[in-house]
Amino acid sequence: MLKGHGGNIYDLAQRLGCHPSEILDMSSNMNPLGPPPDLVTFLQENIKTIALLPEVDANTIVNVFAGRYNIDPEQVIAGNGTTQFIYSIPRVLETKRALIFGPTYADYADACAMHHIPYDNFTAEEPADFEHDIKAASQQIQGHDTIFICNPNNPTGNIIPAADLEQLCKSHADVNFVIDESYLMFVDGSNKQSMIRSTLPNVMVLNSMSKFFRIPGLRIGFLISSPVIIKKFKTYLLPWSVNSLAQIAVQYLMKQTVEVQTFIENTVKFIAQEKDILFKTFKNTSFIKLFPSTTCFILARLYGNLTADSLGNHLAHDRILIRNCANFSGLSDRFIRFSLKTSEINRMFAKKLLARISQEESAGKDEHRTSNVQHRMMNEKANVKQRMMIEEKDEGVR
Repeated sequence: MLKGHGGNIYDLAQRLGCHPSEILDMSSNMNPLGPPPDLVTFLQENIKTIALLPEVDANTIVNVFAGRYNIDPEQVIAGNGTTQFIYSIPRVLETKRALIFGPTYADYADACAMHHIPYDNFTAEEPADFEHDIKAASQQIQGHDTIFICNPNNPTGNIIPAADLEQLCKSHADVNFVIDESYLMFVDGSNKQSMIRSTLPNVMVLNSMSKFFRIPGLRIGFLISSPVIIKKFKTYLLPWSVNSLAQIAVQYLMKQTVEVQTFIENTVKFIAQEKDILFKTFKNTSFIKLFPSTTCFILARLYGNLTADSLGNHLAHDRILIRNCANFSGLSDRFIRFSLKTSEINRMFAKKLLARISQEESAGKDEHRTSNVQHRMMNEKANVKQRMMIEEKDEGVR
């Protein structure tokens, strides 16, 4: 049961004695511009759909999705969010030992643990800004039959180029690769970076509509792979896995190509602008480092006496929630993650964060000054003692 998650808005609301809607959730990785207004209107107009059973196999949205991306419908299966597929992968593939590219989303490890499948982590290092060394990865893959890669990655925000991924998968044809592209639409030029049209039989791509279109409550996810693998997953797929509103939402999003494309372009442009402002804002601060990100969220490293807990508690007083990254394997309580919101909220958050960092910097300077004063006093005492010893020695000689 989802043990690796964080940023629980409901827990914080209970702690503060307020409603969850009163909390600014900077930990949630959703599109700050979504959901698309026209989609909300469309769903409201079709709300009576919930009185009917959804299409049992969701075949209509499978075909619509496949048509949108120009792939064979036999290579696509729809489910109740990508989480449904993640937790069934070890069982469906009969995984013997998995390798997880980290630090990353906890569900891959939780899915393996649920099915009692051993797994190892291939963790990228901080000095490399958490970018994975593909040559080293190729060696690490030996002895594993299932590889989980979140691309772009959560929480680091970096991406492995599609060409590198393609070559890696080709080099290990007997290994299954699960490529989670839940955040790929946030990336500029995402179509060129997607593995969704890969013809490699050992590649599975997870596609989620939750994050980018900001409709996580509808639970919409697709798995794209070879017909052979898709057939295996269908054996375990429950009937009516995709609810009625979710199915009509997919039909709307996949058919409204002009409106959706405009929404995608506006989102990518907005995120790039906001990230640029934030990186410039924190450029000269010594107590926090922001790592490069291709997505709508940013991983940050804390220094001095700042920890994710102390900073989180400080911001909680202002009803702001950030993601403490201590429970990501490969990270610690020195790391936080926050997501972009509206321009106004981003400025406010940056101001609050800078204020806390300034307090820490001032405390550090005061501590440094106190330390210097104490050091000088100790030196003076030592000098006085030394002079007294010399005088006593001289007195004895006389």
